[in-house]
Amino acid sequence: MTTDEHAERFTLLRPLLFTIAYEILGSATESDDVLQDSYLRWAEVDLATVRDTKSYLARLVTRQALNAVRANARRREDYIGPWLPEPLLLDQHDASADVVLAESVSMAMLVLLETLTPNERAVFVLREVFGFDYHDIAAAVDKSVTAVRQMAHRAREHVQARRKRFEPADTATTTQITEQFMTAAATGDLDGLLALLAPNATWTADSDGKTIAARRPIVGAEKIATFLTETFRTAQLTPDQRIEIANCNNTPTLIIHNGDHVAGACLIEIIDGKITNFYVIRNPDKLITVTAPRQISR
Repeated sequence: MTTDEHAERFTLLRPLLFTIAYEILGSATESDDVLQDSYLRWAEVDLATVRDTKSYLARLVTRQALNAVRANARRREDYIGPWLPEPLLLDQHDASADVVLAESVSMAMLVLLETLTPNERAVFVLREVFGFDYHDIAAAVDKSVTAVRQMAHRAREHVQARRKRFEPADTATTTQITEQFMTAAATGDLDGLLALLAPNATWTADSDGKTIAARRPIVGAEKIATFLTETFRTAQLTPDQRIEIANCNNTPTLIIHNGDHVAGACLIEIIDGKITNFYVIRNPDKLITVTAPRQISR
């Protein structure tokens, strides 16, 4: 077997492998590192011993992702303020037709998965999102099949108990609400904002103390509407600032530019026709992921 065949097999499955790593880590940057390390290991494998390339590589990437989770545990503990997953800019809508994949990379789901243990998260992702069998998952997390079944059950119950039940908004509705929000915020229309926000809407900002951002979540429609009108009023006084609407994590996202510099990303979660959550990324280290589109796959 040649190095070219190693590269060909890996490249074919790269979108899938990246998605697995990203859903376990919540970081596109760290997922790229995991894939690089995984490929170096893969390049040394005798392909004649590989029965199923997809399962083999999924196991390899999962192990490397779990190693990365453990290595970064201390850094997470020392993080200043709320920690949010890195936003993932998508340039195509094929994945949106896959409801399971679309939800699995949503910011809301990634935040929810953070409440699982690393092994539970890996098991949930591999089983519920990608449909791998328990034997492959057991090999990936180095646990018995019985233990993996128990972890899968616990993780599934945990996620289902906290997942908000709703019908996903169609593209037209999402676009309309996002545009109405932009208009109301830009014009300081407090009543217009209140009409769009769910009563218990939440604003969560991730900055790691590196930029100005709320250190604690802001909860409640009135508080958020007031905060937004003041924020947009200040932004209008900032030269060379512009906002564009993009698709991150299959969620409408406001990308804030200061000249050629990306200053922030605000993902807007819409449930039952109301805005329920704002996930705001202000940490400059995480904003590099919204400068180039990614491909995800199941």
